[in-house]
Amino acid sequence: MDFLSSNSELMMEKSMNYLWTKQTAILDNISNAETPGYRTKVVTFEERFQESLENAHKAQAPNGMRQTIEKAEYNVKEHPGITRMDDNGVNVTEQSVEMMRNAYQLQYVMSAINGELNVIRSAITGQ
Repeated sequence: MDFLSSNSELMMEKSMNYLWTKQTAILDNISNAETPGYRTKVVTFEERFQESLENAHKAQAPNGMRQTIEKAEYNVKEHPGITRMDDNGVNVTEQSVEMMRNAYQLQYVMSAINGELNVIRSAITGQ
């Protein structure tokens, strides 16, 4: 079904995967807030993805944009930030705020995906 999906739909899929992984990492962080030696997990995607898209746009390759979107990946890494005396780096308040922000982003992407599916449904049914 790749020929039916647009670049925007593919980007929404990648965004959804990234946001879901980020939500999982945040929940891991909160659940390990009292684990000695635990380091906060951080999921990165947006900056590198944007840079890749800009480079593909400058190159003006025929399928460069789509290939860039398909190859886009997120990274999960440990944050080397400030730690407490037990060498745990989780700030529960910060993680809770980030979890809510991420949940709103997930909701927005799901709404956008539903909108795209409604357009396809309308085209198929002719209504």
